[in-house]
Amino acid sequence: MTIKTGDRLPDASFTRIGDNGPEQVALSSLSAGRKLVIFAVPGAYTPTCHSAHVPSFIRTKDALVEKGVKQIICVSVNDPFVMKAWGEATGATEAGLTLLSDADSSFTKAIGMDFDAPPVGLLARSKRYAMVVEDGVVTLLQAEESPGTCELSGGEAVLAAL
Repeated sequence: MTIKTGDRLPDASFTRIGDNGPEQVALSSLSAGRKLVIFAVPGAYTPTCHSAHVPSFIRTKDALVEKGVKQIICVSVNDPFVMKAWGEATGATEAGLTLLSDADSSFTKAIGMDFDAPPVGLLARSKRYAMVVEDGVVTLLQAEESPGTCELSGGEAVLAAL
């Protein structure tokens, strides 16, 4: 079943590289009592993700914060080492975005946003989407029909919908 507006996010844990190496981050600890934007990409360093999706949230971060967003989180089915390097390469980390690894795609599958694209080597990946979450409940969900498109799920589109 694909997640929809009004649904509560499932219990999930992501991985990131902290000061002492890989660490687990519970989604509930990030979302409890807070307004978040969570956006997902099919893969770090892939063309649309790298040149359009992440930059759109860097550009709109301050305006989203003015709308009450406490944290902007990028989720990808990549390992946490790749996510750390990608955050540094794109400027996302410096801009204050949080990049989290859903390496086993358990969160992505639990919300019904997984897909496979074997011809380009993407297996068990996330569809491209953005959601606004308030206290663990999805209040806005904008998903792309094509993984190569970043129109509905970009920072500007989310900002316009708030």
